Parts: sequence; C-alpha cells; structure tokens
Amino acid sequence: MSAPVKAVDSTTTCAGMMHDLGRRAKEAARVLALAPTHQKDHALTAMADECRARGRDILFANAQDLAEARKTGASAAFLDRLALDDRRVAAMADGLAVVRELDDPVGNVMERWKRPNGMTIERVRVPLGVIGIIYESRPNVTADAAALSLKAGNAAILRGGSESHRTNRAIHGALAAALGKSGLPATAIELVPTRERAAVGMMLAGLDGAIDVIVPRGGKSLVARVQEEARVPVFAHLEGVCHVYVDGTARLDMAKAIVLNAKMRRPGVCGAAETLLVDAAAAPSHLAPLVTALLDAGCEVRGDERARAVDARVRTATEEDWSTEYLDAVISARVVDGLDAAIAHIERYGSHHTDSIVTEDAGHATRFLREVDSAIVLHNASTQFADGGEFGFGAEIGIATGRFHARGPVGVEQLTTFKYRVHGSGQIRP
Repeated sequence: MSAPVKAVDSTTTCAGMMHDLGRRAKEAARVLALAPTHQKDHALTAMADECRARGRDILFANAQDLAEARKTGASAAFLDRLALDDRRVAAMADGLAVVRELDDPVGNVMERWKRPNGMTIERVRVPLGVIGIIYESRPNVTADAAALSLKAGNAAILRGGSESHRTNRAIHGALAAALGKSGLPATAIELVPTRERAAVGMMLAGLDGAIDVIVPRGGKSLVARVQEEARVPVFAHLEGVCHVYVDGTARLDMAKAIVLNAKMRRPGVCGAAETLLVDAAAAPSHLAPLVTALLDAGCEVRGDERARAVDARVRTATEEDWSTEYLDAVISARVVDGLDAAIAHIERYGSHHTDSIVTEDAGHATRFLREVDSAIVLHNASTQFADGGEFGFGAEIGIATGRFHARGPVGVEQLTTFKYRVHGSGQIRP
C-alpha cells in the first residue's frame, strides 16, 4: 500500500508526479469498484474518527492559510469560505458519518425486463471510475468529495485551491490514514501536492486516460477554464447568480426572513441570493422594509431607480450588476412588473443555478417552478438550501448547472453511471 504523496521536490517533475498519481488512482479505482459496502462504510467511519482526532492539526494548518490570505488582502467573504473552527471541523466529520449511512448505489438494479426470446436485461449502477475534483478556498470540500467518491466506489484526485493548501494536506492526511486502517488503498483519495497551475492543465487533459470525469467547484474563471480546456467530461458548476422574487401576494414577514437568510446567512456560498426582485404590486408595502433590513444587516444594496428612492444608502445598479455573482455582502435590487417580468429577468441574467419565489398565490408558485429553467427552484424558502446535505444527500461536490448526467447537487447517486447485464440461456441472434 502506497504512502500519501510527498510534496514535489526539485528532482521530481510536475508531469512525472501527475502521471504517477493518475496511474495509482486508476489502480485504486478497480479495487474500490469491487469493494463491499461494509468495507467502504468502515473506511468512512475511520475517516470521521481521524478528522476528529486530528482536529488540532487541521486547525493549526488552517490558521496558517488564513494568515497568508489576510496578507494578500482577501475579502471577509473569502476568509469565511476558507476558515475552519471547532464547529466546522466537527461538522465535516459528522458529514462523513452521514455519507456512511446513505444507501450504497453500486450494484443497484435500476430496471429489469424480459425479452420475448427469454433473455433478461438489467440496468445496474456502477462507479464512474476516477473523478478529478478541482475546487477553491473551502477546505471542507476535501472531505466531502472524498466521502462521496468513496461511497460511490470511485477513486478521487483532489486539487484544492492554493490558498487552502496546508489545510487540505492536513485533512487529506487524516483521510489517507483512515483508508489504510480499513484495508483500502490510500491512493483511492489522491491530493495533488503542488500549487503549480500546470497540474490543473494536466488533470484537464485527463492524465493519460486516468481521469473519467472532472468536477469544478469554484468561481467563474475556474469553471470557464475547465470548460474551455477539459478533454474529459465535465459536471459543469457555473456561477450562482441566484434570485429571490417577492411576488405581490407575499407575506412581508416571510419575505423579509427569506431574503435576509438567502443573502446574509453565508454571502460567500454559491447558493447565496445575488438579486432581489420585487413585484410592482408589492413595492409600496414591501420594498422599503426589505431594502432597509438588508442595509441594516450590513449588506450593500445596488438598486434601480425605485429601490434607490426608498433609502439614500442604496447605490446605483449598473447593467453588469444584474449578472454578477458577488459572493459577498452585496445584492442588486429591482422592481419588476409581475411574474412574467421576473421570469424574463431571471432568464436573461441568471446562471440557471438556484432561484426562489415568495408568494401566497399557488398558481404563481406553480408557474415559477415550471418556467424558471434553473437546476433548483424553490417556493417560500431560502436559496441557501441549495446544498446536498439539505437535500438529504449527505454532502455534495458541486451544484451542476448543465443538462447531461447530473443536475443540481452532485451526490453519491450522481457519481455513478450504469451498465447492462444480460442473462441468457443459450440464445443466439438469427
């Protein structure tokens, strides 16, 4: 069994290191694909235990990453995505345990039918193989991605952001140690041990056929690079330009609670609301309270003429603002002429990620949920529920906004494909 990969030294080329890493992951994927459920679950239990046992080491590494990020002038929202504390480490370990309790999708017979010639055909779930995950800033993704990949019988090659390099290494050390204790190859979860950008390019090229799919999780520039350069299939995770539309029949107390939570609970996550749309019918009673509540909560508001009229603190929104993912305590606000205008705005400026309507009109809710073409649409709920854990998936390694294979939270089931098993009794084709 191989030990965790050491940092690159002057005698090891990045290309050689990445080639070896891909080869080891491919070999480990064959083992994982055949691993029984109880062995994978034992590994996940051990991974959770190791993360808890090494909590001090993980937090020490994270403190170093945070100190470096502050020196570079990182924003408060960026630092929040990067930061770990005792509660977040515990939540990370708990997440591993939750994934352990999920049903194992591998081997599940999705459908079975019998042909007139007597053959029985089954469609059966199987692992994807080796999953390359490229992500930024949030170190908990290291554990989430590893757990979901493992449960679905896949090996994983993880390339975290350079800003969380030390933290990712500490978390990976715990995960690799746990795999060894479970009799599974430590190389089933590989962490790219270099900050060199060239390593990302090599992953996007597929590492000589070792990588079967790429999952990007990060900002617009990262996803754009992945989609432009990848030579293997990609689970697209585009930016989260998410909207909350407050309809004319919305209850003000509910609308205020949802808007504040959708924007301010964690402004730096992809499910945070970036635009508030208020129906003109509700504007006289709802617009000022909603805008004032956001401003008083420390959120910068950039609005159209009517939004600016309710509070002098509202700044002028530009055309660019309507399509901007702020990932910070900033929101754009606009008054629209009803449901049709709200849907048209979301279609023009949104990213097909997550959008919510607040309304007491069941017909309007039905139309919004049907006509808004986003991976996740909500009625009377915060956009911050765009999260695999909140969907009961245990965790997720991204919100896929594409249309092929996976859409929405990418959890265990989405990390499998299928094959056909055909049972015959000597049939031949005439």
